[in-house]
Amino acid sequence: MKTLAELGLTAANGREVQITGLTVDSRNVKSGNLFAALPGATVHGGNFIAKAIELGASAVLTDAAGAQIAADVLSASNVATIVAQDPRQALAQTASLWFGAHPGTVVAVTGTNGKTSVSTFCRQIWEELGLFGVNLGTTGVEGAWAHPLKHTTPEPITLHRVMAEAVQHGVTHVAMEASSHGLDQRRLDGVVLAAAGFTNFTQDHLDYHKSFEAYFEAKMGLFTRVLSEDGVAVVNLDDPKGPEVAEICTERGQEVIGVGRHPSARLRLTGQRFDATGQDLLFEWQGKAQQVRLGLIGGFQADNVLLAAGLVIAAGAEPADVFDTLPHLGTVHGRMELAATRENGAAVFVDYAHTPDAVKTALTAMRPHVMGRIIAIVGAGGDRDTTKRPLMGAAAAQNADIVIVTDDNPRSEDPAKIRAAVMAGALDAGGADHVTEIGDRAEAILRAVDMLRPGDALLVAGKGHETGQTVGDSVLPFDDVEQASMAVAALEGKI
Repeated sequence: MKTLAELGLTAANGREVQITGLTVDSRNVKSGNLFAALPGATVHGGNFIAKAIELGASAVLTDAAGAQIAADVLSASNVATIVAQDPRQALAQTASLWFGAHPGTVVAVTGTNGKTSVSTFCRQIWEELGLFGVNLGTTGVEGAWAHPLKHTTPEPITLHRVMAEAVQHGVTHVAMEASSHGLDQRRLDGVVLAAAGFTNFTQDHLDYHKSFEAYFEAKMGLFTRVLSEDGVAVVNLDDPKGPEVAEICTERGQEVIGVGRHPSARLRLTGQRFDATGQDLLFEWQGKAQQVRLGLIGGFQADNVLLAAGLVIAAGAEPADVFDTLPHLGTVHGRMELAATRENGAAVFVDYAHTPDAVKTALTAMRPHVMGRIIAIVGAGGDRDTTKRPLMGAAAAQNADIVIVTDDNPRSEDPAKIRAAVMAGALDAGGADHVTEIGDRAEAILRAVDMLRPGDALLVAGKGHETGQTVGDSVLPFDDVEQASMAVAALEGKI
């Protein structure tokens, strides 16, 4: 148990109580708990304060609106009430103090695309250096200790509990994904970062943020609020927003390590050569030339690897030791992952690309590795940003030789309507002669694999590491890598 004072909280009614636990779900309240009644997208948590008190909550953390909603029940009880201007941020700080120590070295990365790859590469570099590291995000907690997660950036109580458990399992280094939702909702507040990274900024999540400006501002919270002024920012200067991010960080007094082909990048990519199994890189670290071999497909992987290297260096590792690890980095699950190879040599890759820019980037990055045609399977998720659907179709039609539009995760929407929007974008982009629609995702993969000739490659985009397809309220078992492997095996008479 801890007192409110130990958690950095002061009750509006001056009460001091012992807290037995934290929760944001009134159904899970136990005697002595602090219940955080937070503003929600549709319902304010203040509506559940009465239930929390009935179940034994000894303290309530909320904002002025929540306190007003439950004014009568709060005045009639002796519960300690904490009214915060930003209750989400207060909860994050409280959770950090409640659960205790985090691993000693933590870095975080934000951006529209590449967060999982960068954080995973950070963890792999640390492992090669003999350190106990994990990456935390879309794929859960992976590395020296594994743990499932429901969200890319978990809500604060879960996040700080997991960080404390990581310490108990011997983890010393953590690379986190910082989603725009998580940053906007203050989920990372209370985490002490050694460094923070920026990958890129393109269209996504406008159903939540409503505007590009709000989306960008949410991401910048990683540097303007979470990363301290003495932290290090590692920024992809090749992205159009990169120089602006670097300027924001410089104005705060943060050290900046620029990454990319940009002339002012301290970690500067100067050359790439591609082949069927990977790529050779030439780069400079503060003017000194380096050359490494990456066993990774896709030119953008060099950007992700160098950003990860920059974060690990920023967090205290010796640059020369970091660069020695790069040839040993492996493919991130569901990120340009080689799923299967046909007997004729044609390859099938699975990638999480689910934004217009990610689809374009993945397909253009494949081109130097592929002698024949590129076939792309693309779809779009339901109950998400509708404006990107035609843009995704257009990106596929403009950058692949053959495109199949199929279902992704339709959720509560009509799958046919989603496909129609993607198809419209593909056809408007000139895809009439090479774009077709196959709703069933398994059939789409089978048909695409059957098209593969020697020298060709297939990209199955959109779901990456996911092992389920959300249709309505059901999550049906579906794994793109598994489906691709089965399709190859079936067509080659192995099953």
